Amino acid sequence: MQESRPSTPEAPPQDLWSSILDSVSSSRSIPSKQILLLGQPSSGKSALASALLQKPPADQQADVQPTDFAIGYDFADVRDEADEDTLARLSVYTVPSSASSYTSLLPHFLPPRTSLPQTLVIIVLDWTRPWTFVEELETWLTWIEAWSKGDGSREMEITREESRERLQSHLQHYAEPSTDPLPASNSTLSNTLLPLGPGTFSHNSAGVPIIVACTKADLIDEGNDMAPGATAMGSMVKGKGGEWEERTDGIMQVLRTVCLKYGAGLFYATPLPANLQVLRQYALHLLFMPPAPSPAMVAAGESQAPVRNLFPFMHKPNTLDRDRIVVPAGWDSWGKISVLRDGFDAKMWGEAWERDLDSEEGQTGEAGAKKAYANLVPDQGPKPPPLPPFNNPTPEQAFLAKNYDENAKKSDRDPRGAFRNPQDIAAAGIVGPLGSSSFSLPNVERALSEMETGAGGATNLGDAAARRLAAGGRATTAAAGRPAGLSTLGTAASPTAGRSPVSPNPAATSPGGTGQSQHEVLQNFFQSLLSTKDRASGTRGSPVKPTEEGGSS
Repeated sequence: MQESRPSTPEAPPQDLWSSILDSVSSSRSIPSKQILLLGQPSSGKSALASALLQKPPADQQADVQPTDFAIGYDFADVRDEADEDTLARLSVYTVPSSASSYTSLLPHFLPPRTSLPQTLVIIVLDWTRPWTFVEELETWLTWIEAWSKGDGSREMEITREESRERLQSHLQHYAEPSTDPLPASNSTLSNTLLPLGPGTFSHNSAGVPIIVACTKADLIDEGNDMAPGATAMGSMVKGKGGEWEERTDGIMQVLRTVCLKYGAGLFYATPLPANLQVLRQYALHLLFMPPAPSPAMVAAGESQAPVRNLFPFMHKPNTLDRDRIVVPAGWDSWGKISVLRDGFDAKMWGEAWERDLDSEEGQTGEAGAKKAYANLVPDQGPKPPPLPPFNNPTPEQAFLAKNYDENAKKSDRDPRGAFRNPQDIAAAGIVGPLGSSSFSLPNVERALSEMETGAGGATNLGDAAARRLAAGGRATTAAAGRPAGLSTLGTAASPTAGRSPVSPNPAATSPGGTGQSQHEVLQNFFQSLLSTKDRASGTRGSPVKPTEEGGSS
């Protein structure tokens, strides 16, 4: 029996492989978490980045300056406690300083609309420069507020509101970790949330998770036994008495007051791996912060099971050990800050901070937190050297004109003046261009005149050479043994009898002759010397055989 087939079979998807990949990727997608490290140069950002990513720090030589990029970036995978499953991809961004040329690049890499719920900001402060704490905090916290505003769109406002509700819920639900079992409590009391205390979470409108990390805390107790060029709190005051402890406690109280206003945590970090591990655990704890409970369920009074954080933070707060300070967000308050040391007014410091922010927005008021903090911690940082005075060079033409005028006034400074008087040149023996009147060479003229008059036998030799030429003799052989000048004078044809072609007119031999004829005299004289040398060498190189000459004659 033949089986029947369905008339309308189900058509497979057009791209079956892509649909399978999309389903798998959506079910096993790995979220991305970002940490933004903000700090000034040489504040310890590289060590924190290596600890957060659990990567060994790069080995750098002592004499090699570390390279800072405009935006530093590195990443690593975050695994669960059993180190089996990958929970997220952790990326760390760093900037070299608070210059606007660097911070303006961050919104391109971390757009607030998409990265705000997945981003943690760590502000790095350097304990070797404690007098800069308040100023740097104001700079970075103001930038965070501006960055979290984004483009001001409706979607951005919704993201900001959700992030703020999440952080507020985290602050309200904070409970100090304890090893004791939790007592049974009434469900009504567990669902009741107490309002935040005064001065708590009054800023940070976008609810950005923030950690203030004070690095190099191991140098707080250091005195003068430090490396050259390094400074610390111990060198700020003499000795380690009550004044030193009072100032360090005052700095901690100021930092805790500022962190309380922004819902931020405060940590002191040292190079010890155990200390850095605590900071990493708290950073992951904030990154995996569960969302806030649904407002509808809270309004209805329904109990909602708390969402468990994948990375619980089990370290208790610590405000006594100066190099291991741990103040989680949600634990602190004005009362706990004032207990550390009497005489500290947290409300006054909060109002001073507000005045600083108002003055930055254009409103002038009383002295703010910067001035009050400068009285507590005087600035002892190295001042940058003043810039050298601006060197405005003289224009090239003005410089040359000035020197030209000076040289023109002094004739001995002008190098051309030495060639203007030919008599001085001859007396001094200076070699240079000669004028027409300087061609007074009596020896040369006398030699030429004697050759013309026949005193040296030039005329007789010329007549004898002419007769031998007329008779078919060997004029070339006869002239080969003579000086070139004599043969030239004796054999050259001359339109005037008894006058040598070397001197076209008698006036050329006199000192008063024109410059053109004297030039011709010198030219012909030296030419005759050269031709004599050439002929003499040619005669020695190719001697004439007398037998062949005799046979031809």
